[in-house]
Amino acid sequence: MGASVHRTTLPYEPVCALFRRYLHEQKLKFTPERAMMLDAVLRKPRLFEPDELITDLKALGHRVSRATVYRTLAHLQDAGVVKQVFFDNRQSYYEVIVGRETHDYLICVTTGRVVELSSERLKQLRDDICREHGYEPLSHQFHIFAVSPEGQKETAAGSAALNPGRK
Repeated sequence: MGASVHRTTLPYEPVCALFRRYLHEQKLKFTPERAMMLDAVLRKPRLFEPDELITDLKALGHRVSRATVYRTLAHLQDAGVVKQVFFDNRQSYYEVIVGRETHDYLICVTTGRVVELSSERLKQLRDDICREHGYEPLSHQFHIFAVSPEGQKETAAGSAALNPGRK
């Protein structure tokens, strides 16, 4: 009786096929560097900055340039694997969208802190609005810009420093 081989299927194998198909259509190769980047991106459980990805890859002993990271992120975005998220004009973030629940965000405009949200009420509102207009909902992006309690303290401290005589 022969030993049975049980192969574990990784949850992102279909994403790999999706990315390979995109690259093939663009007449680009699925290089070891692109495979390494795809693997690193799919390991990110939430929003990430490109520099964070570079740090992660270097910590694993991979040599990677900023240009390669940004180019590959652009390909992953075009392939529909990630989306680029902008909260301000200072920094862009990325989020894996294939096979994952999308998030909405609460952003503190003072500290830059980002809180990921997932709201069934918001999804229902999106669906209702689409239905009212005869649209089929595909996705959405919802950002709330606010000032966190920490940001309020920073703003109050900065205001007191600028106006020492005012209460």
